[in-house]
Amino acid sequence: MRLIGIVLIVIGILALAYQGITYTTHKKVLDIGPIQATKEEHNTIPIPPIVGVLSLIGGVVILASGRRVS
Repeated sequence: MRLIGIVLIVIGILALAYQGITYTTHKKVLDIGPIQATKEEHNTIPIPPIVGVLSLIGGVVILASGRRVS
């Protein structure tokens, strides 16, 4: 349980720091025989701050409850 709590805290901090996941895709724009043109598109999957806060709080609660039981 302690490891899960620590992982949740790290995920929460990262989610609050980065606010989203960015990735790049390559899209073919033109394809005429041997001539090809591609376009890079940068996309972002937003992560709401509430997800980071809930993960952080959940990790702290798990760590705190683990200490009470021991």
